[in-house]
Amino acid sequence: MKKLKVLHLCHNHPDLHPGGTEIFALDLHRQLKADGSVDGLFIGCVDENHRKQRPGTVFQGIGAHSDEMLMWTGHFDNFYLSQIDLHGVVPELTDLLTIFKPDIVHFHHILMMGVEMLFLVRRVLPRAKILLSLHDYYAICAHDGQMVTTGDRRPCHQSSPDACHRCFKGLEPEHFLLREKHIKTHFSVIDRFLSPSNFLRRRFIAWGLAPDRIEVLRNARPEPEITPHRPLKPGERRNRFAYFGNLNPNKGVMILLEAARLLNQRRPGSFRVDIHGGAPFQSEAFKAELNTALAKVEGIVRWHGAYQAAEIPGLISNVDWVVTPSIWWENAPLVIDEAFTQKRPVIASDMGGMAESVCHEVDGLTFRPGDATALVDTMERALHEPALWDNLVSAIKPRRRLEDCAAEHLAVYRGLMDAEQPKAGQVTRNRLLGGKDMAEGMTTHVS
Repeated sequence: MKKLKVLHLCHNHPDLHPGGTEIFALDLHRQLKADGSVDGLFIGCVDENHRKQRPGTVFQGIGAHSDEMLMWTGHFDNFYLSQIDLHGVVPELTDLLTIFKPDIVHFHHILMMGVEMLFLVRRVLPRAKILLSLHDYYAICAHDGQMVTTGDRRPCHQSSPDACHRCFKGLEPEHFLLREKHIKTHFSVIDRFLSPSNFLRRRFIAWGLAPDRIEVLRNARPEPEITPHRPLKPGERRNRFAYFGNLNPNKGVMILLEAARLLNQRRPGSFRVDIHGGAPFQSEAFKAELNTALAKVEGIVRWHGAYQAAEIPGLISNVDWVVTPSIWWENAPLVIDEAFTQKRPVIASDMGGMAESVCHEVDGLTFRPGDATALVDTMERALHEPALWDNLVSAIKPRRRLEDCAAEHLAVYRGLMDAEQPKAGQVTRNRLLGGKDMAEGMTTHVS
C-alpha cells in the first residue's frame, strides 16, 4: 500500500511549550512514522515568546529530528484567528507545500497560523485532504477559547454576539458576528474535523458545524513506565493529592489551594498536596495571587515547578490521588489518562471532557466546578473512607494505546483519500491571501 505523505501543523512544539495539544500532535506524528505507513513532517508555529525571528526564512530547526521544524508566525490576530503577515508566511509555506506535496494536511490548531492557511493549502494542493483537530473552543470563543466569562470566570454555555459583547465591552456585537462568519467561511474547505471528546463535538455542532463532518477520535499517550503504588505504614491512609499541568487561572489551581486551606482547618496535618507544573506566559497579577495562596498553605502544599512528561512516573510514585480542578470545559485532559495509566484515581471537576473521562464513584470522584467547599468535602471523603481508594483503583480500565490511536487516524486519512471528490456548491473566498492573484481559483465545497 502506498505510503501517505502527512503534514502536521501545530501552534507550538512541546520542547518550547509542553501543552496537551502540542504533546499529542507530536506523539501522533512520531507514532505514524514509526509504524512505517507515513512519510511525515511536523511544523510547530512560534512567536517571540518562544523564539526570535531569524532573517531569511520563517522556518527554523529544532532538536535532532530532521522531520520536525518551527515556523515563525509572530504577527497574528488573536481575535479573528487571522495571519497578519501573509506576505512573509504565504510564499514560504507555499514553497514547502509544493516541494513536500503532502496527501494529508492535518492542522492541530489554527492559533498562530491563521485560518487563511486553510485556503492556501486548498489552492496549492487541490487534491490534498485537510483535517483540523478541535482541541478547544478558540473558533467559538474569543476569550482564549476557554468558554469562561472574563469578569467572574463563570462557565459560558453558548456564545452569541450579545453574550460575547458582555465579556468584551470595547467590541460591538457586530464584531463577533463578523468573527464567526470569517472563521466558518475558511472552515468550509476542511474535509474532516476530529474531536477528542463527544462533549466538544456537541459544542461545535451547536455552533453550526454539520454533524457528519466531525468524527470523535480520542487522544492517547505512549505507554510509560508504570510506577507501583506507594506502600502504606500500619494505620496510614491514602492521603497524598497531586496536581499535574500548566498553572493558569482556568485550570483551577486556586480552587485547589483554597480547598487545601479549608481541609487543613478541618483535619490539620492529615494530608499533603503536591503541585507539579509551571506558569508560563501568565500575568504578574496571577503569579502574585498564586504566591499569596501558596503562603497560606505552607507546609501542607508544595509547588515543585515545571516538569517533562517523561518525569511523570517518578513524580507520581508518592501520589495517591490526582486532582484536576479546572473551571473551564476541558476537552480531553491528557493528565487524566496519565493518572489512570498509573492506576491513580482522579478527583475532577464535573464538567466537559473531565466528566466524560472520569466516572463518579467508579474510577474516580467528581465535584461541583469552581466550588472549593465541594472539593474539600470530596477530598475529606477520600481521606476517611478506607475502602474507597481500593474500589476505585480496581475499576480503572486499561487506557487507550497510542498505536491504536495512530491506526485510527491513518484509517481516517486513507478513507478520505479513497472517497470521491465532493460535488456541491462553490464558495469564493472574500478575504484575499495578500493579493487578488493568490485567491484565483480558490473555491471549495460548502456543507
